[in-house]
Amino acid sequence: MPKYLIEREIPGAGNLTAEELQGISQTSCGVLQKLGSEIQWQHSYVTGDKIYCVYIAPNEEMVREHASQGGFPANSVAEIATVIDPTTAE
Repeated sequence: MPKYLIEREIPGAGNLTAEELQGISQTSCGVLQKLGSEIQWQHSYVTGDKIYCVYIAPNEEMVREHASQGGFPANSVAEIATVIDPTTAE
């Protein structure tokens, strides 16, 4: 199943409290339950003004539907072709 990187522009994301991040996560998980098991949230990276999320989904449309139903921005959605790390050099 394809994996996607979603860039969400959220001004001040890096300053969100633990409680605010928990609320966002709960909203996301609620929408995921409604959409079914075809879409899965793996993890997210929170930076200054953006959140980068990694999802497994059958297509980009489902990723965007999740964002729409959750009220989250999805400023860009890119399918991940492969993952490399330091062991790739070996």
